[in-house]
Amino acid sequence: MKICEIFTSIQGESSFAGLPCTFVRLSGCNLRCVYCDTQYAYDEGYDISLDELVAQVHHAGVDLIEITGGEPLLQVRDVQDLMNRLTDDSYTVLIETNGSLSIKGLDDRFIVILDIKTPGSGMNHQMDFSNLQHLKPQDEVKFVVCSREDYEWSKKIVSEYHLIKTSRVLFSPAFGTVKPDELADWILADRLPVRLNLQLHKYIFKQERQI
Repeated sequence: MKICEIFTSIQGESSFAGLPCTFVRLSGCNLRCVYCDTQYAYDEGYDISLDELVAQVHHAGVDLIEITGGEPLLQVRDVQDLMNRLTDDSYTVLIETNGSLSIKGLDDRFIVILDIKTPGSGMNHQMDFSNLQHLKPQDEVKFVVCSREDYEWSKKIVSEYHLIKTSRVLFSPAFGTVKPDELADWILADRLPVRLNLQLHKYIFKQERQI
């Protein structure tokens, strides 16, 4: 398995925001979103065995684990083996994926954070919308909103696919593009039952890369 980094920090996004979390960031990504803040994961990385990776996670001493990237499902077999090992060891395992690759067949014990790319990301055309048929109630769907147009588009997708009934829905303001209070006002005006999802780690640590 090729990974970029392993680190422990505060979970900055999702409904788990604020909790200590160990992140396993895999190398490689098939998308190039305009707002990407982990471009170093495109190519940087090193090979590590499954046993060594699990040992490092154990050593971190945190019960919440997120597998992220890059795009982790580019290494789907290795990722499944890793998540099975960690779940068997009673960890809570999140996997954040960019929505372009199928989540079908992932173990029901894993919590999927599915990042649906909006038109403002520049990668909307790469989305596999069949993924929305495979969501579980504990899974989360994230929309990073870059503009009012993105907000309206995201709201339409939420309605069209009945996402409020099938999973947890998160709307995130694109950092430095849409102001959090602006997005909050739109959500409140529409009485939209979604979670405002801020990148908490950026407000806490004042930097984009946490190691």
